[in-house]
Amino acid sequence: MEHKLTAVEARVLGALIEKDLTTPEYYPLSLNALMNACNQKSSRDPVVAYDEGTVEDAVETLRQKGFARIVTGAGSRVAKYGHRLSETANMGRRELPLLCVLLLRGHQTLGELRGRTERMHEFTDTEEVERVLGAMVDSVVKLPHLPGTKEARYAHLMGGPVEVEAVSVGTGVGAPRGDRIGALELEVAELRREIEFIKEKLGDLLG
Repeated sequence: MEHKLTAVEARVLGALIEKDLTTPEYYPLSLNALMNACNQKSSRDPVVAYDEGTVEDAVETLRQKGFARIVTGAGSRVAKYGHRLSETANMGRRELPLLCVLLLRGHQTLGELRGRTERMHEFTDTEEVERVLGAMVDSVVKLPHLPGTKEARYAHLMGGPVEVEAVSVGTGVGAPRGDRIGALELEVAELRREIEFIKEKLGDLLG
C-alpha cells in the first residue's frame, strides 16, 4: 500500500464506505455526520470519541492521499465528504463491504465478514467471501491460524503490513503465550467473539 493510513484515517475511511453503501440517501456526509459515524457505539471496534477537529484533519489527509473527496455543490453551504476507493483502488460492490468491515472492526473470520456485510452486499457463502478476499492482495491479508482458535482471520493492509507477532484474538495486546494459560485466554477470547456475533445477529433479527 503506497499510502499508509493512521488508525483515525482508517476509521474515517471505513465510516465513509459504510454510509455510502447503507444509507446512500444521506451520502456524502457532513463533518458532523461523519464524526457521529466514526463514534458509533455499534459495529465499531474499538469504540472511539473523536472530535470534529480530529475527523476534519483525517479527512483532509485522506484527500491528500487520494482516498477521500470534498463535495461542494450548488445550494449546499456545508462541505460534505466522500471516499474515492472505487476510482483510486478499483474496488467494486463486493470488495468495498469487506474492506469496510475490516477498517471498522479489525480482524475478522470469513463467517464474521459474510454476516457483517449483509446490509452492504449479500454474499452467497463464505467461499465467495474467500474468493473476493483472495483477489484483494494489495489491501487484505490472511493472518496465520493461531493456536486455540477455530478459524483464520483476515486483516486490512491500509495501515501497512500487519505485525504477525502482535496479532491476538479480539484485542490489541501482544501475541499469545505458548503455555496452557495462554491457550485458555485465546479460547475465552474466541468464545466472547462468537457470543458477541450471535448477539449482534439476534439484534438484527429482532430489531
